[in-house]
Amino acid sequence: MPWPTHTVTNQVPELLDYNLFTTDAALADGLQQAGGGWHAEQLARLGGELGSADILQLGALANRHPPELHTHDRVGNRIDSVEFHPSWHRLLGLLRREGLHVLPFSSPRPGAQVARAAGYFLHAQVESGSLCPTTMTFASIPVLANEPALFARLRDKLFSLEHDPRDLPLSQKKSILIGMGMTEKQGGSDVRSNATAAVPVRGEGRGAEYALTGHKWFFSAPMCDAHLVLARTDRGLSCFFVPRWRDDGTKNSILIQRLKDKLGNQSNSSSEVEFQEALGVMVGEEGRGIPTIIEMANFTRLDCVIGSAGLMRQAFVQAAHHARHRSAFGRLLAGQPLMRNVLADLALESEAATLLMLKLASAFDAPDEPLLRAWRRIVTPAAKFWICKRAVAFAGECMEVWGGNGYVETGPMARMYREAPVNSIWEGSGNVMCLDVLRALERDPEGALLLLADLREAAAGHPALLALLDGLRRDMQAAAEEREALARRFVQRLVLAAQAALMLRHAPRAIAEAFVASRLDADGGRVYGTMGTPALQERILDRAWPR
Repeated sequence: MPWPTHTVTNQVPELLDYNLFTTDAALADGLQQAGGGWHAEQLARLGGELGSADILQLGALANRHPPELHTHDRVGNRIDSVEFHPSWHRLLGLLRREGLHVLPFSSPRPGAQVARAAGYFLHAQVESGSLCPTTMTFASIPVLANEPALFARLRDKLFSLEHDPRDLPLSQKKSILIGMGMTEKQGGSDVRSNATAAVPVRGEGRGAEYALTGHKWFFSAPMCDAHLVLARTDRGLSCFFVPRWRDDGTKNSILIQRLKDKLGNQSNSSSEVEFQEALGVMVGEEGRGIPTIIEMANFTRLDCVIGSAGLMRQAFVQAAHHARHRSAFGRLLAGQPLMRNVLADLALESEAATLLMLKLASAFDAPDEPLLRAWRRIVTPAAKFWICKRAVAFAGECMEVWGGNGYVETGPMARMYREAPVNSIWEGSGNVMCLDVLRALERDPEGALLLLADLREAAAGHPALLALLDGLRRDMQAAAEEREALARRFVQRLVLAAQAALMLRHAPRAIAEAFVASRLDADGGRVYGTMGTPALQERILDRAWPR
């Protein structure tokens, strides 16, 4: 309709109907280099589907209509049910169809972890909340596979590619989702302070049934069909498989007290629950609950890195698209030198994050190879610290490219900015990750030396990077208390060295050199847009977001 006051001009068209995979050279190249190229055709199909207007709208709807808790039915029966918008189930159906909850386990082959990581990375650009139950189900499989009798009952339902949203006993479901319940009010990350008690009711030890009484302060995705839970027996913290329903068809006594009112990740339900003699089957050895569930945490931490890298990619794409369509002071934003510097800097950060998450996924593909084991054990927590933390500032910078239009909820930037902090907090916040890096170095000193030698090989001919690696080696020999106090400094430098090495090995040479020069430049700091390579910036942007 005509407006009497003005004509609408210089507004950016919504970014719709594009292919998330084929427009991402860093992802496509990295997939081939990391051994997952056999999955490229399927990822190209998925990338086109995820970039469609219909699927992008699902992400917005799922977050605009958050889940609702119904503790009782209309006549007063306790039901503890969480209702989701239909968009949530469509997104979970997409994730399930692509096997992102199971691919490396159901179809093991070289590069399977990398192929799955690339698909997860694409989905993270559309909607993050639906990744939570997908990640936990994926991470639970290696743990449950160690329990032959239990796994025999669950395998087909875990491996199913069909999403089944019905709230029914396990035996009646076509597919199932698995969640986690670790933290309690008094402890948070300090799960050793957990007080939930487990009392044997049928047998004792591994595979026996226990009654759990206590609470969980963060019970992720309470509508999952079962959860892996930490509870305390006479021999210490143990891990338990706790289903929503008992085998006799009655509800297990897991009472959802409330859903968390969260900053972001609003499509996903996070809850507080109480167990009132809830049935649980012991998984792993009694008193070894933390080592048992830590195997699950290793995979969830990898997914935090992948999810944050995906969020960074989408934030950059939205910023670049905006800058190529929005004019200010007489010319397009993307044509202005300072904005071009910011965008090129963001593009480098995104590509380095993408390469790092693919490298870590490839390390999970080869768990027994000594060098890749060092990447997995040492660099995974380091990357979770750095990439997830960088994603927060990164999303804020991309929102700033949009100006005031980025700060309102009608566009995508505000949701991405609210989403960014969750991966930095979930599965262990920054200090926990840095301390885990130190522990990994202490447990595998030979692996640490292999890792530094690997990075040094890539750094040949780069004095600043070689000096950084020399400094890391000296820091590893410092006294224990000093190492802990400076852990964040050490981990930051370790990740930058790893990213620089990966860029030098896999990115176009000039672009890799730009990354190394900018990240090791003390004058640059950590503010985007301080690069000193104006001649390269257009090339960097054309690679990152083709015109």
